[in-house]
Amino acid sequence: MSDDQAERSYRRRRTLIASSVVAGVALALGMSFAAVPLYRMFCQATGYAGTTQVATGASADTGKRTLTVRFDANVAPGLNWSFEPETPSISLKTGTTATVYFHVKNKTDKPTVANARYNVSPDVVGPYFDKIACFCFTEQTLAPHEELDMPVVFFLNPELEGDETMAGVDTVTLSYTFFAPKVSLGAATPTDGTPRPKL
Repeated sequence: MSDDQAERSYRRRRTLIASSVVAGVALALGMSFAAVPLYRMFCQATGYAGTTQVATGASADTGKRTLTVRFDANVAPGLNWSFEPETPSISLKTGTTATVYFHVKNKTDKPTVANARYNVSPDVVGPYFDKIACFCFTEQTLAPHEELDMPVVFFLNPELEGDETMAGVDTVTLSYTFFAPKVSLGAATPTDGTPRPKL
């Protein structure tokens, strides 16, 4: 093999290695971005880590068990809102639809946007906690010093009565935390959802 051919072969190998490295980095970067939405979809589909389910309507059946559902409300650092459930807990028969309200107030002098993240505990309840409507489904925008009562409509799926891991569960906690968005979204837009004005 001539020096010329050896040089060309060496350059081809270098180009192939460099292309492979670039492709590998691009693939790893793509997977890192896809991991979060894929994990979220997995949690929503399975109830993993206390992720609740989304229902299109009320339960067709009513069960026999009655459980206590407690409500927990939190605001992450950096968001100057107050946020609390209007009732600390309710007793609910499986399959019965309930509507509860959370009171929220923007304590600042400017419109503020926030997102609510949520889960239920113990984690085993996730697949059976069905939300029909929730302020957590959409981003919320509050005007300066605006107050709202925001609804959550849900039921506990009667199928939980056939799950042995649910046999010893008598109390469920639905927990929310409001977070300010990581990126400024500019001017405020009207609240999406069905809030009930505070009288």
